[in-house]
Amino acid sequence: MNKILVQEENFDLTTEVALARGNDSDIGAVVSFVGTVRDLDDASIKKMTLEHYPQMTEKALNTIVEQAQARWPLGNTTVIHRVGELNINDQIVLVITTSKHRKAAFKSCEFIMDYLKTQAPFWKKEHTNTDSKWVEAKDSDTSQVDKWR
Repeated sequence: MNKILVQEENFDLTTEVALARGNDSDIGAVVSFVGTVRDLDDASIKKMTLEHYPQMTEKALNTIVEQAQARWPLGNTTVIHRVGELNINDQIVLVITTSKHRKAAFKSCEFIMDYLKTQAPFWKKEHTNTDSKWVEAKDSDTSQVDKWR
């Protein structure tokens, strides 16, 4: 079972891991990744606004998860991505993959995050004390995806 959500509300890691794990006795590995808002810029980011195109975004996330499931033997997969205004240290994204074996769970979680950063239609705007600017895609994110091809 896949759980894919785009929402403004925060998520609880412990709850989501328990839901992904369920009572499946075949699951031997659960891997999770939580991305947070961080301040990388000298201008001191105060908050970030994330926008998306409803339905299109969920469809893109589903496609990414399906691609991961075609590559690795996975159980339940969860992707929750927040939108709206987020402050420094707020959670942005959660990816959980489950599998019989850790290697599949680790690789698939990394794959989903790499593709999510480059293929999912989200737009990020950083706000500082002095201005706001839209964040461009990074070459380093694109090169991460290249390793999966």
